[in-house]
Amino acid sequence: MKKLTLGLMTGFMLLLFSPTMLKAEVGTKTLSTTTTATVKSTDATAMVVRLNEIKAMDMSTLSSFEKRELRKEVRGIKSELKAKGESTYIQGSNGGIYLSVGAAILIVLLLILLL
Repeated sequence: MKKLTLGLMTGFMLLLFSPTMLKAEVGTKTLSTTTTATVKSTDATAMVVRLNEIKAMDMSTLSSFEKRELRKEVRGIKSELKAKGESTYIQGSNGGIYLSVGAAILIVLLLILLL
């Protein structure tokens, strides 16, 4: 039983430190960190500007009715931008894949076992 465990541990260690992973990269790659977003239409530009104005407003001085109207306006603008296919200009609407910790551990274990 000890020889089997020792053999499996040695095999995993040999797979973990394979020479293909130790190859250093000679050249350096430069990445552009500035991204410019071009808005397709003037209507979308106006909507994005209005969203930024609403975000910059001081909400503490507004009444509850005014806040509710602003929320409705923001929802309407966001839905129009999504309908036009320009939802990338709305912050927080990137859409993503969320993984739990358990799923991430399971994926890593499967990758280790299969590769």
